[in-house]
Amino acid sequence: MGIKIMKIATWNVNSLKVRLPQILDWLRSTNCDVLALQELKMSNEGFPVQIFKDYGYNCVFNGQKTYNGVAIIAKSLPVDICYDIPNYDDLQKRVIAATIDKIRIICVYVVNGESKSSDKFIYKLSWLEQLHNYISSSITNYKKLVLLGDFNIAPEEIDVYDPTVWEDQVLFTKEERIQWFRLIKLGLYDSFRIFHKNEANQYSWWDYRNFAFKRKAGLRIDHILISDEVKKIASACEIDTTPRKNQRPSDHAPVILTLDL
Repeated sequence: MGIKIMKIATWNVNSLKVRLPQILDWLRSTNCDVLALQELKMSNEGFPVQIFKDYGYNCVFNGQKTYNGVAIIAKSLPVDICYDIPNYDDLQKRVIAATIDKIRIICVYVVNGESKSSDKFIYKLSWLEQLHNYISSSITNYKKLVLLGDFNIAPEEIDVYDPTVWEDQVLFTKEERIQWFRLIKLGLYDSFRIFHKNEANQYSWWDYRNFAFKRKAGLRIDHILISDEVKKIASACEIDTTPRKNQRPSDHAPVILTLDL
C-alpha cells in the first residue's frame, strides 16, 4: 500500500470573482486537496459554490462584500466549522476554520496595518493578540493543526528583498514580528523554513507597481504554520510563482504544503 499524499495550500487571490478561472486552472494542474483563500472581496451570497462542486470541491466560506473574506476549498467534506475568532467582536471577515481528514485547518487573513501611525496598525496588533489566544486554545484541542494564510508579516530579514528599505515599515516592524514569534512559541513551525532554511529570494507577494515581480522585489508574507504532529508527516513546502505570471494575476503566489499521510 503506497503513501497517501495530501496537498494543502494557501493563496490570497485578491478578488475571487476576478481570479476564479485562474484558481480553477491551478486546482486542475496541481490536484490540490485543500486550498485556503484570502481576500475574496465577495459576499457569501455570491460565492460560486456550484462551480467548485462541479470541480469536485466542497466549500466553506466567510465572505464580505468589497473587502476581506476567507474560504476553505477541499476535496473532503469540512466539518466542525468555525467562523471568525471566537469571543472577539470583529466586523471584518478574516478567519474560518474546519477539520478536514482529521487535520484542523485555520485560514486567516491578517490585517495589513497600513502604517505605524494609523489606527489600522493598532487594530492589527490587537487582532494578532486575539489570534494568539485563539490558536493557544486550538492547539490544545487539535493536535494536528495547520494555521495558514496571508499574515502580512515578513518574519526575518531573509524574507524581505531589501531589509534596509523595509526597516520599521508595516509588514516588517518589530511589533509585528514579535507577534509572529509569539505564535511560533505556541508550538508551531514555519513549514517553508523547515525545507528552505537559509534560502534567500523566496517571496510570496510582489507589489503591482514598479515591476516588482520582474525585479524579484518581494516579501514572504504568506505562511503555513504547522503543529508538531503535522511536522512529522510534512515532506515539502513550496511557493508556486507560476500564477503570478498570469494576465491580471493576484499580487500573491500560492504556498503549498505536502503531507505524507
